[in-house]
Amino acid sequence: MSARSTHEVGDEATSSRENTTLGVARWSHEVGGDWRVDAHDTAQSSRTYVRRDRVAAGNTIMDDYFVDDPKYNEEVQTIFSAVVISNTQQHTTSFKTNMTTTHTKQTPPPQINLTITSTTTTLNSQNHNTTISILIKSIFFPILSRCHAGYFRITLSLCCQTLLWKTLKDPPENAHAYRKILGLFPSTAFLLLWSLSLVILTSLSILYILRCALFSDMVKTEYLNHIGVNYLFAPWISWLLLLQSSPFLKPKTDYYLLLCWGFMAPILVLDVKIYGQWFTKGKRRILSKVANPASQLSAVGNFVGARAAAQMGWKESAMVMFVVGMVHYMVVFVTIYQRLSGKECLPTILRPVMFLFIAAPSMASLAWDSICGKFDCSSKMLFYLSLFFFLCLVTRPSLFKSSMKKFNVVWWAYSYPLTVLALASTEYAQDTKSSFAHLLMLLLSALSVMVSVVLMVYTALNTNTLLPPDDACDPTIATLPLV
Repeated sequence: MSARSTHEVGDEATSSRENTTLGVARWSHEVGGDWRVDAHDTAQSSRTYVRRDRVAAGNTIMDDYFVDDPKYNEEVQTIFSAVVISNTQQHTTSFKTNMTTTHTKQTPPPQINLTITSTTTTLNSQNHNTTISILIKSIFFPILSRCHAGYFRITLSLCCQTLLWKTLKDPPENAHAYRKILGLFPSTAFLLLWSLSLVILTSLSILYILRCALFSDMVKTEYLNHIGVNYLFAPWISWLLLLQSSPFLKPKTDYYLLLCWGFMAPILVLDVKIYGQWFTKGKRRILSKVANPASQLSAVGNFVGARAAAQMGWKESAMVMFVVGMVHYMVVFVTIYQRLSGKECLPTILRPVMFLFIAAPSMASLAWDSICGKFDCSSKMLFYLSLFFFLCLVTRPSLFKSSMKKFNVVWWAYSYPLTVLALASTEYAQDTKSSFAHLLMLLLSALSVMVSVVLMVYTALNTNTLLPPDDACDPTIATLPLV
């Protein structure tokens, strides 16, 4: 007995035959599953049933039950044939209906939603603002990241040169003939130089403030560098020099006093911080390992502050700053002179910084002159010491040959010490009143002005290389050894 259909049908089909000994005949098929036929004899009978399985590809296709009676098997075959035909027609119709419904639910017709908003102007504005922001970052961020404190060498030179011009253009009544010749400089040139110094110093100060805000890690690296930390004094020294040369503010006025204290306070803070490290920190910050010619800038800052305080009449404050600066200058000088570290204290490209050997004693002589009111023996001894260092350096041009191969902002380290030496020579000439002293003043002043003008021209011609990405003078770059 077998039952088979070529259609796909779903549920159960049940058929019974009355007046027979076969109680129930059941046929079922699951879609994708197996055919199955069950025949059960519910009556009390001695008939024997035989089960035969049809197997295809390892799966049972149909279970056929046969009674061990050929005649009876033919009757059962007739029953099941009728059941199969009836249920096949019924379930085929139902399956087609279900498939149609399922297809309709699974694949709904596509819907297109159009939303029109008035965000075009907003998007354009946002894109425009984003473009401007990216442009600003691409232009100014590289400048800020490269503008280290060493660029204040430029303002040191310009502000000191401005102070020299102010001193020379106002000769005293009993001045020597040479001094009166230098007093013929037009006032317009001095005002232009002072204005230029103010603009450059203000611009660099703003840039460095932004660097401190946006690139604090780089500023911290400068502070931890044994060379770069000394140039943190440079902005405040520049502002004090520019204030002393101001054609608009006179000493002892309220604004002058306020600005003077504002520029002196950071120098005192740096003194406490840096000088305190030298004798309280461990081996990494010990002076014998970190001392270099740039370390004299801290002493120069104290001398400039002492001179400014003395001009305002604060003799005691001037003495305090002078003593602190002088003691540490002597310690630094002896340490550098002995070279206890046993290695080069400066990279080759930074050798122009060695001209600070001239600046420190020259500014000390000017500060002591302002405190005492005259250019006495102590001031003269310091001036003579600076002259000696000047002769030692200018007679060794090969020492600076390697650092002069390519323009760098470190070249401005030549100008500032020469200008301070020229300023000290004016006070020395005024005190001695000799022709030799005035001739020396004239030569040093001319040399100072010439060097400053040449540096300004070189800087103007090399503005494209003024902020190189691989600046060897940048203390945040690994070319300078960190301690």
